[in-house]
Amino acid sequence: LMRPLQGCRGRGVVVGTVTLCLAAGWALQTPGGVSLVVPQPNINATVAQNILLSVEYSCRGVATIEWKHVSSWGTTKIVEWKSGNYVNISTVYKGRVTTFENGSIQLLNVGMRDAGYYFVTVTEEYGTNTYGTIIVNVYEIIYEDLHFVAVFFAFLTAVSAILICFMWLCNKSLHLFQKKMTHKLTASTTEEIELETIEC
Repeated sequence: LMRPLQGCRGRGVVVGTVTLCLAAGWALQTPGGVSLVVPQPNINATVAQNILLSVEYSCRGVATIEWKHVSSWGTTKIVEWKSGNYVNISTVYKGRVTTFENGSIQLLNVGMRDAGYYFVTVTEEYGTNTYGTIIVNVYEIIYEDLHFVAVFFAFLTAVSAILICFMWLCNKSLHLFQKKMTHKLTASTTEEIELETIEC
């Protein structure tokens, strides 16, 4: 009774070892997931500027990259593509989006409606996926403020020019007055000398 039991136990250990080795081999052949890095999670831009939504992904298999934009106006799919394969750009973003192999996209000529959250999803062919988020703030260039600054600068320039002219006129008047006073003093001194000469 004892020997057959030991034989079964020995076969069970062998079968278990073989199963474990096969499972380990299968796990090593299967790609090990996806990693994603978002170096700049916040972007500030002004209207009409081009912005780069930069990410860097890595995976062993073929990846599908998808970008979505979420704002107060709703959710819009921007682009989806497979690495080394097709690129499907939404009609709303045609001519405004450039895709890069590392998963990044560039948005051209941004407007106020482009502000919001940008979600990137990287999915490998075996179903593993990872997510990243970038917040984009878009600001208007306020030309009224620039106009005010330009008008204020022109006003200061005009006031400076008037003050310089006024100082120049004051300087000229002072020179003329000094010249007149010198001439009068010279004339009166000459008269005094003449009078003294006559008295002598």
